Amino acid sequence: MRSMTIGTALAEAARQDRVFLREGDREITYAEFAETAERVAAGLAARGVRRGDRIGLMGLNTPQWLAAFFGAARLGAVIVTLNVRYRERELSHMLGQSGARMVICPAEAGGFDFAAFFAGFREQVPDVTDHVFFGAAPDWAISFEELTAAEGRAPQEAASADDPLMILYTSGTTGRPKGAVITHRGILASARAQAEHCGMTRDDVLLGHLPFNHVGGITCTVLAALVSGASVALLPAFSPDGALRAIERHRVTWLNAVPTMYVMMLGHESFAERDTSSVRICTAGGSNLEPALAEEIRRAFPKARLFGLYGLSETSGACVLSRPDDDPETVSRTLGVVIGDFRARVVGPDGAELPAGETGELQIRGDCVAAGYWDMPEETAETFGADGWLATGDMAEMEPDGHLVLRGRKKEMYVCGGFNVYPVEIENVLAAHPKVAMAAGFGVPDPVHGEVGRFYVVPRRGVEPPTERELTEYCRERLADYKVPRQFVITEEVPLTPVGKIHKVALRERDLSRAQGSRPRE
Repeated sequence: MRSMTIGTALAEAARQDRVFLREGDREITYAEFAETAERVAAGLAARGVRRGDRIGLMGLNTPQWLAAFFGAARLGAVIVTLNVRYRERELSHMLGQSGARMVICPAEAGGFDFAAFFAGFREQVPDVTDHVFFGAAPDWAISFEELTAAEGRAPQEAASADDPLMILYTSGTTGRPKGAVITHRGILASARAQAEHCGMTRDDVLLGHLPFNHVGGITCTVLAALVSGASVALLPAFSPDGALRAIERHRVTWLNAVPTMYVMMLGHESFAERDTSSVRICTAGGSNLEPALAEEIRRAFPKARLFGLYGLSETSGACVLSRPDDDPETVSRTLGVVIGDFRARVVGPDGAELPAGETGELQIRGDCVAAGYWDMPEETAETFGADGWLATGDMAEMEPDGHLVLRGRKKEMYVCGGFNVYPVEIENVLAAHPKVAMAAGFGVPDPVHGEVGRFYVVPRRGVEPPTERELTEYCRERLADYKVPRQFVITEEVPLTPVGKIHKVALRERDLSRAQGSRPRE
């Protein structure tokens, strides 16, 4: 089991006559899916893809996306997972930095014409020599159907358990996205630990609505189902009504979601009309689970057990979960306990482990830990210790019984609608605006999205200050939509440190005073 790859895990699952994917009225068995993935692998091999080659993969939650993922993994290729919300800024960096040689993506998604976009954009990523489109392809590319029509079979299993499986980009505090290198061993370790900890069975049906380009979708949903022999009811993208309809239609038993999604589902006008009685497990990850929301979830899904879930791209998926017998207060108050044979510790500034009850940085160790950041040795050394411990950047407290309590973020990241957002990336975009001299921001609470960005902007001298609408449109053209700030404060100055840097702590204090209607503390 320890030496398994994604390819061998799928081949093992394909021996059982079970449904793997449910899409509308269509059911796809493990055996049928494995055959499709094999054709993808053969098609990729026919186009010269080899072990270690990077393939950019973008799309909605569909059988085709998963077939591309598993087919590339079967060859030992490395999948660079991309969000359909990414645009020029993100794609140019991620495809270029990873050295991707192929991109597989939709011809169109969400009203955006990717075929037309790549027609002009491909000159900016010259190392990408092959383009494959789900749907109709232009004459300079091929369709996914053409790719899977190749005759012959792929070479024998090429990957090893410790080979890179995927590069998942997560923005860092420097504003430069870092590609977490997730291995076959790591992602399967996280998936198995989650499935075993929560008691997943072959009879479970998971709702596949979390984006597959992130660990919540691919690890906590698809691969957790794979290692358990369970099935996944596919939803191309999340919507509260769509999720509720899918739960009722497919008798979903396992619901992975971020708090924002629960808020949207529970508040939807159709909730009372839907039969959600099949749900037996609810997991909530991505941000703290507030006690009031936890109680709402328990009332809405009375037959379900609620688990808090904590994980990172750098841990390949879940690494901390509530215990099955945790009471409601404990689920709301803590992240849970470390799962599987992973280990957790809390350390002080000197790196020494702290006793229970003291707050420090949370660190994780085990097979789930990623292999570093792609081609970024300095950043890798800062986060991935030579002793095997991963520095999460989150501040936590370990209780005597092993429960972890999140105390805050060492980094400045905030979570908007389940997506991680780092202010520096947005600050860099705003600073490039011709009317902006300086910009600084952070996340603030929001009842729908969990957190949204509030950014302070100092206009350039001698020009008309930008409007909030101008800044919003400027960001929309350059960033994924969930990164676009929801609030702007145009100000003549921001507090600075003695060396001239923006003083974020003082700015937060000023913001708090402003929100409370009092004068900022001098």
